Amino acid sequence: MTNVYIVGAGPGDYDLITVKGLKAIQKADVILYDRLINQELLDEAKEDAELVFCGKRPDHHALSQTTINHLLCKYALKGKVVTRLKGGDPFVFGRGGEEAEALAKRSIPYEIVPGITSGIAAPAYAGIPVTHRDYSSSVAFISGVNKKGSDEEAYWERVVKSMDTLCIYMGVKKLPDICERLLKYGRPLHTPVALVQWGTTEEQKTVTGTIEDIVEKSRSIENPAMIVVGDVVRLRERLQWFEPTVEENLKEMTTGVV
Repeated sequence: MTNVYIVGAGPGDYDLITVKGLKAIQKADVILYDRLINQELLDEAKEDAELVFCGKRPDHHALSQTTINHLLCKYALKGKVVTRLKGGDPFVFGRGGEEAEALAKRSIPYEIVPGITSGIAAPAYAGIPVTHRDYSSSVAFISGVNKKGSDEEAYWERVVKSMDTLCIYMGVKKLPDICERLLKYGRPLHTPVALVQWGTTEEQKTVTGTIEDIVEKSRSIENPAMIVVGDVVRLRERLQWFEPTVEENLKEMTTGVV
């Protein structure tokens, strides 16, 4: 019998959670949830379910990862059905692997419920396919923040030179450094770049440019946001479908003005 479900809640749009993920919320006695999930998903929980906030911001963690691991084990060993609700996919920069390891060490049964990661969903909602037969046959999902002590230069050289499309998580504050490394390892100044903030939600905002000017163009963009690098970004001009276009925004602003 499964005691713990490690669930990907998807990128933000309520409807993008999987059916299996929704069932895990509905059956849980305890839900440990992250900051970037759609809060409306918690309405699906049982009335007597215990809700524990585990959110992390770049400058503050409500609970340490060690504490979260401990709570998962503690509740499960009490016989509770526990759902660990994480934004996106739990195994894509979600530290779900670390949580699964903690459960495995205690021989606690668990199940991984994959979710749609923002590295795919945010570009899709911005009209940017991460692969395309004419533009990109490879894509890498990478972190803009490296583990302390790692060889950052070797890391960036490897991914920049080997992949057509780069989808970069947690990179907004480091965008100037990222652009420098893209240039250093062979991407030309005119390489297209997009930033998608709050992808798949009503607050979604997308800015496009090139390595040369994206830092200046994206000064209004804040976390959470995905960075997409590569020729596939050019397709947004033709494929954007979710956000209002500039022309639609102007029309709405001038409606009724005499």
